[in-house]
Amino acid sequence: MDFNYDDQNIFAKILRGEIPNNTVYENDHALAFNDLYPQAPVHVLVIPKGPYMSLDHFARDASAEEQIGFMAAVSEVCQITGVDAGFRAIANSRDDGVQEVPHFHMHIIGGKPLGRMLPK
Repeated sequence: MDFNYDDQNIFAKILRGEIPNNTVYENDHALAFNDLYPQAPVHVLVIPKGPYMSLDHFARDASAEEQIGFMAAVSEVCQITGVDAGFRAIANSRDDGVQEVPHFHMHIIGGKPLGRMLPK
């Protein structure tokens, strides 16, 4: 698959400081901020600072340092938000996965019982 990153997407603009966000956590490789339309009491988006379009693009092309930094940010977000009772981590990818912004991002959702994601 060819990954042509669109540097005009909203997350790229947030990373450049062109659009403000409500930052929860940041390190050298990732930025985490509250979702504008939360689906639960905790709904944080974690995005890599590099130009990656989807989870598979990030897994394939990001350096080990970027991947470790991203996962460290996910861990910090979980600790900061106190989702000790459980949470859901979701990364929608491309059209069929209903990815709305073409920049890899992970939703950390929790703060209440979420129920089953799919029926049995």
